[in-house]
Amino acid sequence: MPTTPRPLRRLGFLTIGLFDEADPRRGHESTLDLITLGEQLGFDSAWLRHRHLQYGISSPVAVLAAASQRTSRIHLGTAVTPLGWENPLRLAEDLATVDLLSGGRLNPGFSAGPPTHWEHVRDALYPDTADREEFGHRRAERLLALVRGEDASDFAGTEGIEVYSRRVQPHSPGLADRLWYGAGSLRSARWAGEHGLNLLTSSVVKPEPGPGPGSADAGSAAVGSADAEPATAAADFAVIQARQIRAFRALHPDGERARVSQGLVVIPTDSATPEQRAKYRAYAQARAPRTLAPQGPAGLLFAPDLVGSSAELAERLHAHAGFREVDEVAFALPFTFEPEDYVQILTDLATRLGPALGWSRSTPGRD
Repeated sequence: MPTTPRPLRRLGFLTIGLFDEADPRRGHESTLDLITLGEQLGFDSAWLRHRHLQYGISSPVAVLAAASQRTSRIHLGTAVTPLGWENPLRLAEDLATVDLLSGGRLNPGFSAGPPTHWEHVRDALYPDTADREEFGHRRAERLLALVRGEDASDFAGTEGIEVYSRRVQPHSPGLADRLWYGAGSLRSARWAGEHGLNLLTSSVVKPEPGPGPGSADAGSAAVGSADAEPATAAADFAVIQARQIRAFRALHPDGERARVSQGLVVIPTDSATPEQRAKYRAYAQARAPRTLAPQGPAGLLFAPDLVGSSAELAERLHAHAGFREVDEVAFALPFTFEPEDYVQILTDLATRLGPALGWSRSTPGRD
């Protein structure tokens, strides 16, 4: 098995928080139960996705506020908050509030870009300002400035019994150091590095020109360039992701110490029943076609879902060029499984796969 220069130091998981429209409370409570289980199993972090106008958690910050009162150690993150749906000032207030309630455990992840299905939601989301909204990195820079404590107003003082602050209140010291940017392109990875953020990677990358086969930058998993034929798309994914991570660290003030987390779909089957194993493999096989060739106008590459025993998964991850660049993960849970499936997967991640990757509940420097 290939060795990695970065033994796994922090183990996390990511969930969408799916729910039934007829009984949404049950789904949200199930998500809170998973986070509680994650803490009991020793996970370092639990992350929630945003799902607007879908049957997944639309308000992760509110759910994480509830989770902060049911847990005491596990870090709580969003992966990621799409800023096109948010007012940066209001979001900064909410993030600081939940961070204080959690005792400094919030890890907000965010991304830039227009809202999904913008043409269908613009009139509901920004009825008066849709044509003037800016969804690029400038919006993200506004959030950064506000979380870091820069002025939000040019007025401070007392009016009667009301006292006003120039900066967002409450202010949570340390929160800015726990901000993460979700990047899938070289440009975004570089931007995150330049702005001193932490980097969230996922199972999607944007192919971009780069070194070809056999180059020093290709990594151990390389079998082709970023413009490879479809048969090499999965291997190219790993190479592209590794290149983005290296570009991020090259521009980050912390250099090689800059934090990066990887978020692949990884499903261990060690303690799964035969029925669960069949379900997991069918799930991965149904999603496999999207990994065989670039997808959509941008030619995005998707990583294959990884299913197998912890020994098999550890071998595949150690050979993955992207994984070899990180010492933190937030493995993504499949969207449509049952609560008992998630319990089995989380248990195997914490007790089987994590240790096989060098992680333990007592790893120094986890917190």
